[in-house]
Formats: sequence, structure tokens, C-alpha cells
Amino acid sequence: MIFNPAEENEYEAVCGLLVHRFEQWAWENGIHADPFVVEAALDYRHLGTPDGRLGLWDQRHIEEFLLDWVPRTVTVLPDEEPADAPGTLRCLLRYLDAVHLADPRGASLPEVLEAVDGAAPHYAEAMADRSLWGLAKFWITTAAEQGVDVHDEQALQDFVGRAQGGEVPYDPEVLQTIVERHMRSSGPVRSEPQLPVALPGDDVLREQAGRSPVLRQLRELAEWAGRDRRTLTGSGRLRLSDARELVERLDTGDDTDSVRSSADLPRLNLLVEWAKTARLIRVVKGRLYAVAKAEPVLNDPLALWRRAFDAFRELPSPVRGGRGGRYGESVLFDEYDMYGVVLPDVLATLYSLPYPMPWPGLRDTVALAHRSSSPLEVFATDSIGFGQADDDLRTVLSVLEDLGAIERHQGTGDPVFADLAMSENDLEGWAGIPTEDDDGLETPSGILPGMPTGLAGLLDDALLGETLSGDAMVDGAPPDDALSSGALLDDEATQRARKRKSELSSGPVELIRLTDLGTDSVRRRLLAEGRDAPLIGELAQASPAGLLGVLADHYDPESARVELAAWIAVHGDRSAALEQLVHAVRTMPFRTRAEAMLDVLVSLLDDGELLLRSLRSDSSLAPTALSLLARREILTPEDLTEPESLIMVAESLLQLCEATGADGVREVLRQQGREAEEALRAALASGHPDREGLAELQALAECVPRERETHVGLVQQRGHRENGRRGGKRRR
Repeated sequence: MIFNPAEENEYEAVCGLLVHRFEQWAWENGIHADPFVVEAALDYRHLGTPDGRLGLWDQRHIEEFLLDWVPRTVTVLPDEEPADAPGTLRCLLRYLDAVHLADPRGASLPEVLEAVDGAAPHYAEAMADRSLWGLAKFWITTAAEQGVDVHDEQALQDFVGRAQGGEVPYDPEVLQTIVERHMRSSGPVRSEPQLPVALPGDDVLREQAGRSPVLRQLRELAEWAGRDRRTLTGSGRLRLSDARELVERLDTGDDTDSVRSSADLPRLNLLVEWAKTARLIRVVKGRLYAVAKAEPVLNDPLALWRRAFDAFRELPSPVRGGRGGRYGESVLFDEYDMYGVVLPDVLATLYSLPYPMPWPGLRDTVALAHRSSSPLEVFATDSIGFGQADDDLRTVLSVLEDLGAIERHQGTGDPVFADLAMSENDLEGWAGIPTEDDDGLETPSGILPGMPTGLAGLLDDALLGETLSGDAMVDGAPPDDALSSGALLDDEATQRARKRKSELSSGPVELIRLTDLGTDSVRRRLLAEGRDAPLIGELAQASPAGLLGVLADHYDPESARVELAAWIAVHGDRSAALEQLVHAVRTMPFRTRAEAMLDVLVSLLDDGELLLRSLRSDSSLAPTALSLLARREILTPEDLTEPESLIMVAESLLQLCEATGADGVREVLRQQGREAEEALRAALASGHPDREGLAELQALAECVPRERETHVGLVQQRGHRENGRRGGKRRR
């Protein structure tokens, strides 16, 4: 289960449905749980994590939700008892498992319950720690503690006025801590979904790692340093004689003829810094020696490769050369965070691509991202500008190629890259210059939907002191030099776009792709960051419902077909495996989810349509099968029997209820009037197998006439007020 951040209406409907069904399940099982905590937990996974997968929970999610998200976002007024968030979370995790909504790639049910037990003893302390609160919670609680009715908008406005005037006592140190934390953390950014990747086993990866030139150099450097230790110069560098020996031994390619210091040997310096960062060698009291605890890693090519890959991102920036190198400064390294921003973005861009990335596309992606986040004058006033950044990026790619993380060769780029060439309007957006479609997109950070306007202003005041500078704006407009710099950047970007199109269409270009080793390590990094990175084959032991749910939500058709075939191969003969999968759809209590699961199953099977037609007579799955047959235009309305037509009406209303919530169904019934009411009565009499869903429709059917009567009465009253006489115009 996953929703894009922009799909707020869809998310709200499903969230409401899950909370409602959870409450019913908890009541039936004699469990006391707080639905507000359930909603907060779903909001945390939807809004507070990079991947947004509602059904996937592991230890880090549980700890962050209980010890950070709830203390920061859930307000407990002075006369209220804090909710039992750990207890309710336990129930939610059990519910997700019971209704087959738990993502099989997360921790198992026993593991997540154990994680809740581990975090629960610290929950009360975290809730009481005011420094962990959010800004909204701080001010709401402060107001309530001073006797303000926080549900009274005017009373809250009066409180805000006193606070802005310095008349409200509060703890300034706590507020300062909250504001500083708020400014440091922009919150999680929803990560782009990644396509599933296929990887060989560790034995194959280990053999590939053994061929890496960089690993050979790092291993020999550690062996050279040895346990006897090598004396360094007073400035902590290699002695020149030792450096010359290493250049030859490691075959670094550095020119040693005219150098006067080892500082002028960029590739050797890179390897030394790399080995230090990877904890293979270290310096103690002016001497360099190998780290004894690193010996097992040095003897395992795959372990050494992974450590070297991780260490590369932590290097200070030696790849551009020493003091005698080509550049004294580097735009890409000094002005932009090469290792913290550029390199992860480059690797994530290359990850899971079905075809190699052309150099012009990668080069300009980095350049445009850089110019959108850097001071405008960096490129506008520097004649080296983009060219130097391109050279720096090429240097980094060369080192990654030597490591074995990427491969480069000449060839023709896939036509999709030419199609992605940006328009001039796109370039303006990259540069941070508003376009005609950007109106109204700005939202103050920290302001929550539905927050009282007065409190929102108070939060703005708390943040303004941290963010505004006196000369940043002049009467709300950017300085003239910024506008002129922006014009120069637009010209530069337009020229680069034209150059890129020409390069991609005129002949062979350099093509870049991740190797298996690179893909493996990037995937490990993505997972460590909490992002979704599917691996073909990882679902082989998943439950049938878990398999179909993940395939429906996260897999492209080709990868899903491979994954399904692997699952079937593990689960006995084909007919038995298919029966397990069909049974998973049959027992899924959510209509839209069941249809998505059946849809992905029949789409991936060569005989999928035959299976779908056979389910038309299945007492439980007939509604789902009929809905899919109609969506695929295999059946027309004329092909349906009268009972099937009634079942289709019921199925449509049940799916509408899940997708839009009860309010959406009520609105349809109000707008379509008697015709919709007749459809609702037909649905209730259809014999649809979802008894729980029909009960919810029955409840809607009973309340809609009363709502219509109330609605008409309100319109009559509004007409009386507006027209100044009784019996104003009635509106439907």
C-alpha cells in the first residue's frame, strides 16, 4: 500500500477505511485500541518516511514513530491522559498481518512486536521531553497550560497576540532547541520509486570484486604499511622516497619526475586517504601502519569492495588532485557537496535503469541540479564554471570505473534520452525561476493543514528570526544582480540543452551503467536510507497475498513476470501454486486490493484470460473477476446475466466506497438522486459475497435520506436569509 504525496484524497479515503475496519476488528477481538494512534501511525508512514509504504514496518520505523513522531506531533492537553501508543501499535501490526496487508519485505510479526516491547519503556519519557516537541505542539500546550481554550479560535488569537507582544511566559531554551531542530531538518522527501533489479549471488560478486584494480592497490598499500610502520614527514605526508616506491608498486600512473613533495601525486594521495577512510591503515604518532583488525576484510574481496565503496563517499575530496593539481578550487566539490549530494544522486540516477545513461544526459542532470541549489553568482561570475564541474565529475566517474562500480563504453544512447531533452520552460523551473504554472505553490514550512491562522503566524514568527537576513530581499523582490545572474544562467542552460540534443543525435556517445557490484552497493545504501529498492527473487518465500500485493504496487511487468515464475517454482507444482495465489485474492477483505492482486496475476500468466473467465462462476471471486473482465473489455454489459449485472453494480459501489470514503458515496447519492438510490437498493439485493461491505452500504442507504432532508432544510433557511422572505428558492 503506497500513495504519492499528491494523492491526498485517495490516501485520506483509504486511511479512513483502514481505521474503521481496524476498530471493528479490535472490537470483535475484545481489544481496546485508540483509532487516533492508528491514524497517526499511517500518517507517519505516508508523510514521515522516504518510502511511504503503509504496510511495511521494521525496528527503525517503530522506534521513530513511538519516540520521535508521536512526541513531536501528538498533543496531549493538561486534562488528558496520553494514549497508549505502544499498545495500539501492537494491535495495528497484528491487524495488518491478519488481513494480509503487511509487506513481506518488512520484519516479521514476532520481530515487530518485539521491537514495540523494546521501545515501549522509553515512550513516556519521550512524550514528557518538551525538547522533542514540534512547534505547533509547544504553543498549543503552552496556551492550554495557561488556561486558554485552544478549541476557541478567538481565545487562541488573543493568546497569539499576547505571545507576539512578549506577554506570555514560556521556556525560551526549550523553544530555541525546537526551532533549531526544525531548521536543521527539512523532513523526509518522498523518494522516487526504483525498478526491481536482478543480482547474482555473493560468490559471483566476490569473484568480480577480486578483479578490481583499486582493491589490489588498497590491499598492497596496507601490506606495504605493515605492522613495522612507515615514518611520515612532519606535515603528516609520505616521504618522497616512499611515495616514489609506492607509485611504482601500485602503478598509480602519477608522474614522479618533477615533483618535490608527495603532495603533488594526486592518485597516490587518493589511495592513501581512501585506505585511511576505509580503516585499513592509520597514523599514530607520525607513523603509518596497517590496522590489524582489518585483516579479515582484506582477505575477503567482497567485504573489502563494500567497505571501499562506502568509504569513497566519506573522502574529503582528494580526487581532484593535490596542491599542484589543475584546480585550486572546485565548484563541484567546494560549492556543492560532491560526496553528500552529487554522488548519491548520480548513483541513484544510474540505478535500475534498463539501459546505459549517455554522458551528456548525466552531465547536464548534475549541472542543472547544481545551478538550482547554488548561489546564482557562482557560475555567472566564474569563467571555468560548468566546464570545471564537468571535469570533476569525469574524474569521479573514472575512479568509480577503476573500483568496478560503473562501466563506460561508446555507443548510441537509447532514444528515450533524446525525448527527455528539456524545453526552455523546464530549464527555467530547474533554475528556480517561477513559471506561469508556479502560482500558489509556496507553503510556509512547519505550517500544518487546518492549523488555526493565529497559531500559524506565531510559528512563522518563531522561524523568521532564524531564516531572514537584512539584504536578502528588497521590498519582497530579489536583488537586481540575482536577476541578471539568473538571465546568464538561463542562457548557459539553454546552450547546454542544445548541445546535448546535438551530441545525442550526431553519433556514438559515452554510455555509463552500474555494474553488478555497483548496483548491489547502491541498493544496500538505498535500503539503509529507508528507501524502496526491490530485488528480483527476494519474494520467493513471501506469502501469496504478500507476493501479489508487492507485485501490484512496486514491480514493472517484466520484473513481475520473473518474480512470479520464481515464486511458483519454489511452491510446488504450478496448479497448486496458482490455487494458493487465487485463494489469497479470495480472502482479501478489501475490494480494490483484491482486484489489483487478481489483475497482476492474470496479466503475468500466459493463460491469464482463461483463468479470469473461469472465476466468473466462483461464488467468492465472481464480482472481482467480472469487474476485471469488464475493465479489459472482454465482456460487455450485454454479455452479463441479470444477476451478474446486479453484482457489478454492488462491486462498483463497494469499490467507490473504498476509494472515496463514505463521504464520496454520499455525495454521489446526493447528486444523482433517485437513480443512485435505485442502484444502491439493487446492490443490497444483489447477493454480493462481501457481507461486511454491504452492511456499510446499508448504513449509507439509511442515512442518506435523512441527510438529504437536512440538506434541503439548510438550503431553505439559506434562501430565507438571502432573499429576505420565507420560502426562498430551493436548490438541489
